[in-house]
Amino acid sequence: MNGIPLARRLGVTDAVVVGLGAMLGAGVFAAFGPAARAAGSGLLAALGLAAAVAYCNATSSARLAARYPRSGGTYVYGRERLGPFWGYLAGWSFVAGKSASCAAMALTVGQYVWPGERRAVAVAAVVALTAVNCLGLRKATWLTRLIVAVTLAVLVAAVTVCLSSEHAEAARLGWAAGGRPTSARGLLQAAGLLFFAFAGYARIATLGEEVKDPARTIPRAIPTALGITLAVYAAVAVALLAVLGPDRLAAAPAPVADAVRAAGASALAPAVRAGAAVAALGALLALILGVSRTVLAMARDRHFPGVLAEVRGGTPVRAELAVGAVVLLLTLTTDLRGAIGFSSFGVLLYYAVANASALRLTRAEGRPPRAVPLAGLAGCAVLLTSLPWGSLVAGAAVVAVGAALFFWTRR
Repeated sequence: MNGIPLARRLGVTDAVVVGLGAMLGAGVFAAFGPAARAAGSGLLAALGLAAAVAYCNATSSARLAARYPRSGGTYVYGRERLGPFWGYLAGWSFVAGKSASCAAMALTVGQYVWPGERRAVAVAAVVALTAVNCLGLRKATWLTRLIVAVTLAVLVAAVTVCLSSEHAEAARLGWAAGGRPTSARGLLQAAGLLFFAFAGYARIATLGEEVKDPARTIPRAIPTALGITLAVYAAVAVALLAVLGPDRLAAAPAPVADAVRAAGASALAPAVRAGAAVAALGALLALILGVSRTVLAMARDRHFPGVLAEVRGGTPVRAELAVGAVVLLLTLTTDLRGAIGFSSFGVLLYYAVANASALRLTRAEGRPPRAVPLAGLAGCAVLLTSLPWGSLVAGAAVVAVGAALFFWTRR
């Protein structure tokens, strides 16, 4: 491994917090509306399907991260188990897709804080959080702790209000009586949207070089963070369905805030909007951390300019600044919906490579039961093909450009 190693500072609790900061982002406040439009009355089934695919991916990632505790995540796993091209393809897809996701989170912050000047707010958020990350992982982790605490407090209050509301019983009866039927295509699309919200556990793996005792810490932290997130998402989904029902939920622009208002607690709605902005900030912070570590690993292997491999004070400052600059450009030029769709393409391709890499582990190396990575690989492929055509075309084009660059530089 080339370059100065990063400092190992994260214990189990810190790693779990990083994962929660990435997963409990804006998705929990925004993803359920589009998912309900796709799945109708099958929203909870779609959530279960997304969670099952996420579990397989998380298990494969945890075993690989324990075996290869380095920055870069699946870029490293693919390179070591499948060959340089597949590792590069995973890293390229992750950097491109998650940079778009960073822009989406920044724009979400702007939408909730000041809709009329959302791009200006988004730019300020990117600059501020890039600066925090450059100060070191410890400071970023403490800020993530605060963000996760605020997000969980807002969600607990919203779920409690919704489930104890007198309006919930009528909606439950309507939900039980019917609602739009679910098609197989709609179920898969909804699962793909909800999977996007789950995918943040990769941040733990990409920070493998900064985790204390990675063989013990990572296999504990990833399933713990995923389990907590699933419990939160399930509680929120049940609360939203209990108050709004699937049809009203499908039409809700801000589902959690709308459910709180429908439950008769309009005074809590501003706190929900503030919580959504804070959650998006947490996701953005964790995303920039994860992308910069993959850029660092790829720069060490000269897939990106070597200057990005420099480490100062245990932090890849130049990689952080480069990622911040790219995210700023995307924030100024992209559309929120397009950024999310393209990011989903990159994430699913990234995890497909992770599952294929896990299949190459031996039993002595900690390989999970073969059914787990096989199911994860199949799940990624199915959800990938369920994405809208625009996302598929854009994603395939960017991947093709990355592949061409790989072979051109190799030649």
